[in-house]
Amino acid sequence: MRTKSLKKNKINVITLGCSKNVYDSEVLMGQLKASGKDVTHEAKAEDEGNIIVINTCGFIDNAKAESVNMILEYADKKEKGLVDKVFVTGCLSERYRPDLEKEIPNVDQYFGTTELPALLKALGADYKHELLGERLTTTPKNYAYLKISEGCDRPCSFCAIPLMRGKNVSQTIEKLVKEAEGLARDGVKELILIAQDLTYYGLDLYKKRALGELLEALVKVEGIEWIRLHYAFPTGFPMDVLEIMKREPKICNYIDIPLQHIADSVLKSMRRGTTQEKTTQLLKDFRAAVPGMAIRTTLIVGYPGETEEDFNILKDFVQEMKFDRMGCFAYSHEENTHAFLLEDDVPADVKQDRANEIMELQSQISWDLNQEKVGKTFRCIIDRKEGGHFVGRTEFDSPDVDNEVLIDAAKHYVKTGDFAMIKIIEATEFDLYGEPV
Repeated sequence: MRTKSLKKNKINVITLGCSKNVYDSEVLMGQLKASGKDVTHEAKAEDEGNIIVINTCGFIDNAKAESVNMILEYADKKEKGLVDKVFVTGCLSERYRPDLEKEIPNVDQYFGTTELPALLKALGADYKHELLGERLTTTPKNYAYLKISEGCDRPCSFCAIPLMRGKNVSQTIEKLVKEAEGLARDGVKELILIAQDLTYYGLDLYKKRALGELLEALVKVEGIEWIRLHYAFPTGFPMDVLEIMKREPKICNYIDIPLQHIADSVLKSMRRGTTQEKTTQLLKDFRAAVPGMAIRTTLIVGYPGETEEDFNILKDFVQEMKFDRMGCFAYSHEENTHAFLLEDDVPADVKQDRANEIMELQSQISWDLNQEKVGKTFRCIIDRKEGGHFVGRTEFDSPDVDNEVLIDAAKHYVKTGDFAMIKIIEATEFDLYGEPV
């Protein structure tokens, strides 16, 4: 008999993919803790736990490969007796469960994205309705994600998210305010609003776009000092949000709005419901309404049929718009999406070259914009101490994806989890160096 099994069960939750998955893992862990379970997040080998739950991503090829490799790693550990049970949940499991059950049968059970009660039951826990909105957060104590809706009704040709997450379902304003109040009581100062599409919020519940009303309610939550908007959609953007952003100091002058492309022929094939002219005007309206706001976007290159001319239009647009932050991805041909019917005709090396070229352009833009910050003082939130630096962010930067402000810990002290006024003394493409004032 393995002595490991005689120990008290410990559940280790491993999260792959985006912030929406982080949120789902936190909800799962909150439920497990309420049922008296010993639960940890991504614990290392010596403290790994004997029951593993892998929350997977199924978005694009690289993410799928990472998820599959993690499942294989723990299936192998189970085979060797290093762990007792392995459960898999999340987007990959939702999308490919029959294939996974066939190819990796050594997993105890696979669950989809909407099967939390069943997963809890398999883990010997009960689903507690009264815990709605309560989570075991895995982020630094000063910020937390707030998922305002699930799923997506948009028809984008390249995207598999509706296959994995279903139709758009908004959470009520009352529930989200209650959740925000609970997070504030736990010391959270920054809320990062996430959804597949923030701008669609409320259409199902209130028969109108209600992101503005939600923000008006959230700014009243005591203890919350920053509210950040992630994953807006350029078609049908609720412009009242900009007026609230300008008026309310708690709402960061920041928006993440994935545009994907700008050449009209590509946008049409992508089924984005917009044009270069409309998108350019929208961005100009953003900057006119909230001067100095930071705009983050993501782009896809190598989409089926993307010509050299289309790519040059995109490059010119990037150069003209000077986005504060950007990510660029090579197109991934995803089965069961509308674009899968098209020929994946841009060679892989060309896709990668185009992505690199866009990011090189952006790197120069980012360097130029960062130099403008030198000598200025910003209110920063201090996320952590790492190596010889305290690491913080301005209101124009989101965790993990944007600039960080590095403060020399040998010379200065700032309290993690708190705000500090930091003067920027030096800047690179993606980092700012500062000192407290």
